[in-house]
Amino acid sequence: MPTLKKRLEVLQPVTMGQMIGLAKEFAVSVVDVVLAEAELQTGKSQEEILADVMEQYRHNLQAIEIGLKDGESILLGTVASQLGKIEGPKCFDDKFLDDVLLYTQAAQVGNHCIGLRPCAGTGDSCPYTGYIMAMMRAGYSEREVAEIAALFLKIGGLFRAGKVTTGCNMEGFGAGAACIAAGTAALMKGTPEQMEKAMVLALSPTIGVPCTPRVLVPALCTTHIAGAVMIGMYSAKLLLRVDIDVNVPIDVMFAMASQVHVQSGKHLVPTVVDFMEPFFKRKPQVEDLVEQHVKDAEQAKIEQTLKNADAISQNFAKQTLPITNTLGEAVVGGSSQAVGSPTNAARIAHELARGTIRKITVELYPELFARRAINIPGVLMGAAFGSSTADYDMYNAAVQKVREAGIEVNIVEGTEAYIQKITIETDQMTCWVDTLNRGGGRVHLRDASPSLEQAAAAAKRLGIVLA
Repeated sequence: MPTLKKRLEVLQPVTMGQMIGLAKEFAVSVVDVVLAEAELQTGKSQEEILADVMEQYRHNLQAIEIGLKDGESILLGTVASQLGKIEGPKCFDDKFLDDVLLYTQAAQVGNHCIGLRPCAGTGDSCPYTGYIMAMMRAGYSEREVAEIAALFLKIGGLFRAGKVTTGCNMEGFGAGAACIAAGTAALMKGTPEQMEKAMVLALSPTIGVPCTPRVLVPALCTTHIAGAVMIGMYSAKLLLRVDIDVNVPIDVMFAMASQVHVQSGKHLVPTVVDFMEPFFKRKPQVEDLVEQHVKDAEQAKIEQTLKNADAISQNFAKQTLPITNTLGEAVVGGSSQAVGSPTNAARIAHELARGTIRKITVELYPELFARRAINIPGVLMGAAFGSSTADYDMYNAAVQKVREAGIEVNIVEGTEAYIQKITIETDQMTCWVDTLNRGGGRVHLRDASPSLEQAAAAAKRLGIVLA
């Protein structure tokens, strides 16, 4: 039988998925795999490796001490020293969580004083170092601390390779959450399977999240980095206490994150910068070096951005209902957008139909088409029977009932963004509604047959909100 190191000689450097797989195959911990790989790569003993790992953190641990004492950040002020002076719990009664958050904030402040040694970025170095400091203060052994520190570096190094543009999704928030989940699972003696699932859960909410932006707006970074800690710790603790089906492999989630990261840098970050630029922290001594006409142009852009933001907010305010009638009807299937909106489009089509239904054609844009397992039962119950989104009995029976009724169903993947077009053919007529998907079970009604007016009137009768 091959040994772990023999397998690693062939595979290394290993991915997150491979290190999980090897830990399961050889009935060892994930940390054991990480250290065995490092032994092969460096030719050093585990003791030497762990000493080198902690030496890498020495500067960052010093940054925490500065943040706790009297360090001041251009963006975060003295948040860490203020928290540190509070007697007892700072934010939470869970002392370890509370300490990790405190030391993570201290690392952020210290970063703006003496800098941090970056991993994927300086952002994820904050929760890594904060977690390690909390372990040290909690009395964990030097070996235990160094092993978790090594695990962070292995996972963080993969995120570092994947980070190619600005974005907290592959740095402080994304890499931080995944590492904290893995570290917590290891600390709690979880299985490799539990660690993998915890990393997947932790990484998921961070997909596509841009920077705050470009680390120029005061305070915002605190919730990104602290969020990584809280999401990571929650994910691990949840997976060690309950049995929940997490079927996405970590390498798939990580690969997706890396590709979305690139798209976020191209398409999301510019919009974030547009809206946040008025709030960038500026240094007067630097601004003195910029020509006045450039600053005037920037100021004009800032004023226009603020006007645009106000107009957008006012438009949304006009679309809201009184708080006495805000929540929409319940939606079976888990998503008001993926199920509620297409189901309501189908209900409108059902209202327009006359005669015995022979065929239902459903055209859904790619995201909805991919989620057809949850939305097609809703669409069919709405189109064939006029059932509401809250009818869970019909939701579970709709597909079978449609088959029993001999109704032909044609599901088409559309190409237009947000389209959900429902066509019903009966023995007397053909009717259809051309709608766009909206959240909260709402529908944007573009066109319909026999007429748009009849469709709008049908939506009003049914209490369906048109967006």
